[in-house]
Amino acid sequence: MSLTNNHHFKDRVVVITGAGGVLCAYFAKEIAKTGAKVALLDINVEAVQDYADEINQAGYLAKAYQTNVLDLDSLQAARTQIARDFGLCDILINGAGGNSPKATTDNEFHELDLPNTTKSFFSLDKSGIEFVFNLNYLGTLLPTQVFAQDMMGKKGASIINISSMNAYTPLTKIPAYSGAKAAISNFTQWLAVYFSRVGIRCNAIAPGFLVSHQNRSLLFDDNDNPTPRAEKILTNTPMRRFGEANELIGGILFLMDEAYSSFINGVVLPIDGGFSAYSGV
Repeated sequence: MSLTNNHHFKDRVVVITGAGGVLCAYFAKEIAKTGAKVALLDINVEAVQDYADEINQAGYLAKAYQTNVLDLDSLQAARTQIARDFGLCDILINGAGGNSPKATTDNEFHELDLPNTTKSFFSLDKSGIEFVFNLNYLGTLLPTQVFAQDMMGKKGASIINISSMNAYTPLTKIPAYSGAKAAISNFTQWLAVYFSRVGIRCNAIAPGFLVSHQNRSLLFDDNDNPTPRAEKILTNTPMRRFGEANELIGGILFLMDEAYSSFINGVVLPIDGGFSAYSGV
């Protein structure tokens, strides 16, 4: 039996940013099975249109909207169109985010006499760092500014943010992404307090390590063997494996659904195979 059979969001309007990505597209497909009207927002309209078509062809209800989460005018236009198509937003999932090679070092540890070709902390690109912070943090704050206006005073209103295990302990090489996700966790708690008297709960999930199109080359070599970085991850994950997208949706649905989580507010839920609990000893 599908998890979605336990959750009922018939005619609720669920807005998902970053829905052109594989993970948030999966969330959209599963949430649509609960009877919700799902708005898929992404700057890549072709990607979200394909996913929306797939959802509709399966007999559920979804629509794609080209949206730049860093542009208030774009967000406001999406809000207006969604209201016309489906009604006002009930649940917001802030899924837009990501990293950039320009904000990533080549080395885990700085050492004396590094080759000039090594991209170290000192040579990180300012524009790359700004891009990562803006996409993750502002790309969560701005959609919340826009869509939370429609959620105040509504029964079952909920905001779900996507944090990361980086927010607890930063991973090597990616200081901007780790810092931005730590900001998301902090912002989730701030929102939970701020909106607590107008009926909007705000929580987040913090996924552990999943294999995706974006990171596969970092985790596996050409022969599909784990790279040294993947071995470190697996060694420090007590369950000794990577997670799957379908292992995140239960947490999302649980936090969305007031029938299960009506008194849960300001929580960042690790879904990480025990990574955050393990000291390495």
